[in-house]
Amino acid sequence: MSILEIENLSVSFKQYTAGFKQIQHQVISSLDVKLEAGKILAVVGASGSGKSLLAHAILGILPSNAMVSGVIKFEGEELTPARQKAVRGKEIALVPQSVNFLDPLMRVGSQVRTSVHKGDPVQAQRNVFKRFHLGQEVERMYPFQLSGGMARRTLLSTAMVSGAKVIVADEPTPGLDPVVIKEALNHFREFANQGCAVMLITHDIESALQIADKIAVFYAGTTVEIAKVEDFTGQGEAIRHPYTKALWRALPQNDFIPIPGSQPHPSSLPPGCLFAPRCELATAECHQAEPNMRELRDGMVRCIHAT
Repeated sequence: MSILEIENLSVSFKQYTAGFKQIQHQVISSLDVKLEAGKILAVVGASGSGKSLLAHAILGILPSNAMVSGVIKFEGEELTPARQKAVRGKEIALVPQSVNFLDPLMRVGSQVRTSVHKGDPVQAQRNVFKRFHLGQEVERMYPFQLSGGMARRTLLSTAMVSGAKVIVADEPTPGLDPVVIKEALNHFREFANQGCAVMLITHDIESALQIADKIAVFYAGTTVEIAKVEDFTGQGEAIRHPYTKALWRALPQNDFIPIPGSQPHPSSLPPGCLFAPRCELATAECHQAEPNMRELRDGMVRCIHAT
């Protein structure tokens, strides 16, 4: 059952150039994705593909110069700005990418306790700190006293104690040692097994494949494929989109073949399929219009040549 649905989401930003000329940069376009209760959806893609902006759009914390269109539904009802504010941190929790989300003037133990909505906040905070190998002395520290890894574990703790139905984790593991990374991923899996919906935003497809149920692949601000984890095997024969196949083949344990070219900047998006300038399968038709997402082999793909 889908608990969070994102339909045809687009996000653009107003900017002013010399002479106060206003321009708009489209950073997310025609983006579709769903989160299901009890499942983990991993969102993967290169830096600048719109992954973090998607998280901020869901929570309603985009900058004031952002323009948003499309529909985001939570439990079947549209997430209006007022509803986003009401559920933020309670029913939908964010594990942010930046440790700057911690309040610099508040002890970290108290920060985590503010996210506890049921039961004893102090005990909940101490239990989760113990799980993340944070000693009891840490709860009295301020963010500037924490190492990078300790700060990330504190952010993870805040989401874990929230009792949220949806957890959006934006690059939650950089800077953590392999043991803590494995534990953090296992905790996300545990939350999903308890009925939560988890969106894991990451550039690390290998980590995502360890715990996710489905992979959503982003490119230049839109979804190009949604596939089951089981499709990522062998030479990628079951993968549908050329970009996803190229990502898979670029991994060191596979062919280690780099993808030629680079992802376009939002200010210079090509016409038609956004991946066409780098795609070996591209034809004249690919440059005319951006393909729609379509169902294919129990997955979704945005490519007219996918079979």
